[in-house]
Amino acid sequence: MFSCEVKDDLDIKWIKVEGRIDSLSAPQLHREMNQLIGAGHRTLVADLSDTNYISSAGLRVFMDAFKRLKQVEGEIYFYRITTQVRIVLEMSNLTEIFTLVASREEIEALLQGGKSSLHVVSGEMDGISIDFVKREAAAGELLDFGSPDKVSRSQYNESDVVTVYSDQIQFGTGLATLGERYDEYKDLFGEAMTVQGNFFFYPAVNRPAVDFMLCSQGGTRFAYKYLHGFGFTGDYHYILSFEKMDGFVNLNRLVDVFLKISPAKLLGIVLLAESKGFWGMHLKRVPIVENRPANGKEIFSRENFAQWVNFPVEPGEIDHIIVAAGLIVREKDKASAKVQKLLGEFKNFHLHAGVFGKELLGRRIESFEQELIRVTTELPVYKVQHVLGQSFFSRGMAGIIELRG
Repeated sequence: MFSCEVKDDLDIKWIKVEGRIDSLSAPQLHREMNQLIGAGHRTLVADLSDTNYISSAGLRVFMDAFKRLKQVEGEIYFYRITTQVRIVLEMSNLTEIFTLVASREEIEALLQGGKSSLHVVSGEMDGISIDFVKREAAAGELLDFGSPDKVSRSQYNESDVVTVYSDQIQFGTGLATLGERYDEYKDLFGEAMTVQGNFFFYPAVNRPAVDFMLCSQGGTRFAYKYLHGFGFTGDYHYILSFEKMDGFVNLNRLVDVFLKISPAKLLGIVLLAESKGFWGMHLKRVPIVENRPANGKEIFSRENFAQWVNFPVEPGEIDHIIVAAGLIVREKDKASAKVQKLLGEFKNFHLHAGVFGKELLGRRIESFEQELIRVTTELPVYKVQHVLGQSFFSRGMAGIIELRG
């Protein structure tokens, strides 16, 4: 007989396994553990005190969970394993890999030892569980490139291209591309995003695929070509993690939360989150002179919109990792003319996001920057789009840079 029961203790999930873990029961255990990990639990206890047999099929389930959790600084503890299970672990040379514990007090001590040394403020805002740390940092700089004024009439030409180098921009968005000669790259502009100096863009062509340039600090200096956009540099004033306590949270509400955490008038935002329904839009053509609509109307007019803009009719990218960068302003009508132009017709925020692969996401505040590096340099990326406010997320992290401007 086999049974598997999940319970809560010490604010973590315990999986009580009774009977045999073999090729017949392993799939059920695998489903249970995947559901817990997928739901965001990063510390699990496998109570094997009543497990009388485990085969290599069972060990494979635990190894898979172990590898997935380690990737996001998680852990699985083996609680009170029986002699039979210990023998199999020793035969497989796994006793030095798994953490074996004999008492609840031992687990409690391990959990205490893993707590963050940062001064973390915890609370609830609008049904969203929030942890954040505040850092001392000077105000960051806001940069703007080119002008968005020519988009609607598709009036850009070679003289409008602005070259921005990789060491000049830390984070940013815009309509941009890569290349050396205008006649080669003029038809490849698209929604672009820069995160920690790494550049991603989604060419406005019939079958787009994200192209990117990863830049290490002190490495080669790359040139990014913009028709228009903005960037920001600076150190984080706040780093936070969030999780919706019941259901999911959309971007509109997250923006309100960020403005409650930071008192600044203008924020540079870097978001790393798990999608539960992503809404993004992008151009399907490059707004250069050669592509001007023959009817003489704007590309966003009713007659031309469908030919020029990929606009979603339903959310997508469920369970994908989303990385976004952009601006939030507290009072749009009181912002500078430059900021208002950068926000355009959008609300009080303007973010571009990369849609990365389905993967577990770490949620330790102190690992935020490392997680950004891991996701943007190791996971596949499928799209870069302008993010709409109705995009939903289950949990994630964000960095806030307070900006001058």
